[in-house]
Amino acid sequence: MAELHYPTQTRAGTRAEVDQGLKSYMLGVYNYMALGVAVTAVLILATFTIPALGAVTKVLAFPAMLAVLALGWFGPRMVFSGSVGKAHVVYWAYVAAWGIGIAPIVNRYLGIDPSMVMSAFLTAAITFGAMSVWGYTSKKDLSGMANTVGMIMMGLLIAALVNIVVSLFVGFTAAGMMVSILISAAFVVLVSLLTAWETQMVKELYYAGDEAGTQQQKSIFGAFALYGSFVSIFVNLLQIFGFLGGGDE
Repeated sequence: MAELHYPTQTRAGTRAEVDQGLKSYMLGVYNYMALGVAVTAVLILATFTIPALGAVTKVLAFPAMLAVLALGWFGPRMVFSGSVGKAHVVYWAYVAAWGIGIAPIVNRYLGIDPSMVMSAFLTAAITFGAMSVWGYTSKKDLSGMANTVGMIMMGLLIAALVNIVVSLFVGFTAAGMMVSILISAAFVVLVSLLTAWETQMVKELYYAGDEAGTQQQKSIFGAFALYGSFVSIFVNLLQIFGFLGGGDE
């Protein structure tokens, strides 16, 4: 999930009329995002099937997640601050960081029950698709909702960290597991709502008179934002399925 500080603001009353140019632009956004998800899947499968790579990702997972947070904050600015080539570097670095960061988690569940991972992925895809369609078609300005969601998510992050620290000292109890399930479920709901706003925001970035380079940077930026949200939904759903399926006992 990309950070909420974007270089532009949504303007619900001035949306560009849906035309062929807008459709092509949004298709570019979703194509970049889908390719990012595919690269992440290939990376995770490689670490699962090649033990040496899996061992490396376990060591790099924590630094990779720190990189995800850093890129989530600074990435949007970097995408627009240089050439299209720089925008690509930022986006694919973000994809690689996410892939390395979540590989140990996904690989653990692949070793327990691959169908659990597939179910989480399909559920995430359906949830993401539904919320993205809502954001694309909604006539309501969703920026106010996004601000509220962002503040709640900060509180949830603190609660999640506290739960992890407590678990380190007292062990992973039934109460701790229930708290983890509730936090993950809340993240799924909140990031899903954020996806709707991000889609609306990306749509409103479109301007028919943009130069080709600027349009491509906007497409990459849109993919950057939506890719992070999709992966966040998937990981939290996977953890919920794991808890409920007994994979974390």
